[in-house]
Amino acid sequence: MNKFLFKHIDNTGLVLFRVAFGFLIAMEGFGAIATGWLKRTMIEPEFTFNFIGFDFLQPLPGNWMYVYFVVMGIFGVGVMLGYKYRFSMFCYALMWTCVYLMQKTSYNNHYYLMMLLCWIMAFLPANRWFSLDAKINPAMKSPSMPRWVLILIILQIWIVYTYAAVAKIYPDWLDGTTTSLFMAGKKNYWLIGGILQQEWIHYCIAYVGILFDLLIIPLFLWKRTRVVAFWVSVFFHLFNSVVFQIGIFPYMSIAFSFFFFSSETLQSKFLKKKPLYKEGKIVVPKYKPVLIGIFSVYFIIQIALPLRHWGFKDDVLWTEEGHRLSWRMMLRTKSGLMSIETVDKETKLRKKYNYEALVSKKQSRSALTKPDVIWQLAQRIKQVEAEKGVDVEVYVKCRVRVNGGEYNTLIDPTIDLAAEEWNHFKHHDWILPSPKDYHSKSEREERIHELLDPKSILKKAKDSAGEN
Repeated sequence: MNKFLFKHIDNTGLVLFRVAFGFLIAMEGFGAIATGWLKRTMIEPEFTFNFIGFDFLQPLPGNWMYVYFVVMGIFGVGVMLGYKYRFSMFCYALMWTCVYLMQKTSYNNHYYLMMLLCWIMAFLPANRWFSLDAKINPAMKSPSMPRWVLILIILQIWIVYTYAAVAKIYPDWLDGTTTSLFMAGKKNYWLIGGILQQEWIHYCIAYVGILFDLLIIPLFLWKRTRVVAFWVSVFFHLFNSVVFQIGIFPYMSIAFSFFFFSSETLQSKFLKKKPLYKEGKIVVPKYKPVLIGIFSVYFIIQIALPLRHWGFKDDVLWTEEGHRLSWRMMLRTKSGLMSIETVDKETKLRKKYNYEALVSKKQSRSALTKPDVIWQLAQRIKQVEAEKGVDVEVYVKCRVRVNGGEYNTLIDPTIDLAAEEWNHFKHHDWILPSPKDYHSKSEREERIHELLDPKSILKKAKDSAGEN
């Protein structure tokens, strides 16, 4: 065990990843401002849909979130340069965790992975070489690291990809329906838009996605397939970046390659002046039991969380219970129709509530399909009305369509949603059972055909013009 975990190996891969990771997280901070993501997600909305239980985390008032993200970007630069590395990485990890937990309208698994990596990197000796810290204090300089560092990173990445592959093994993905719906929204892309509508492309994306997620780490670990795995990874992630526009994640995933190539290869291309560490000494730290205990608990949680949806009643695709923090990446399309009514408890007056006045367009799209967000919206309505001196019941009529199927009722309209409590580990009975064949293939095919048919598009445009 000591030899396996605490034998020292060359740290070139970790050092190079620190530089790349620091650059990318700095771009995440500054880019959120430049692209308008921050404005749309945290400045414009009256309030954000935080992770339940973290209501105290709300965006700073006015334009202070711009300052927040600039500071976060500066800490990212500090990580990249290796200047006051642990402080910079810790501060970025803390600030990004707050950003992640204070809103889920723009939720994706990539933000979650970035949060985990920030905390992991905060405790790794990534500044022992090619850093301002090592230049200022040569005594801390070291060309090596314990092997557990490498194992920790690779195991985390392997968990992500493996669960992502397993989650895709369900009918809607395997028959190409989900990827067809994804690509329907890309038909206007320059040069590749038409190609992306081809049926064979839909199947390629579906099955290459599964095989890539399932095999990429083993292929990287095997020396004979490592170079092929690298170029496949580059193509796969750049394709995702162009087609799906998912921020820094594709480039962060390419940077993971640093942990798989030999130090000789990396140093010959990037750090030619760095000496190659070959001694392989074993240094067992006094904190060994604590280290092993923490990592054991951490990975038990990482393995268990993506499985928790099996403990909930009904299909996670319908209820969303257990969906988050589970590496269920881009698995379905959902749309919804919703109306909300309030009942004054004192006068018994029932009226339709204009909930759209409380949320942004971006938030509205999220609220229409996700039960936890709908529940939070009901709590918000009750709070807003209470501030006016009115105690209300909140009733939601919500119909949802999954992967282009028929619209079906998601929320029990007879339940006062504002009076319900949220339970993280228990099914909520106000989420109605999933109907049989609620995403039937024949209906999806008709929907896809409708989306792509020029005559149908022209007819909709004329109808819309007539209404206006």
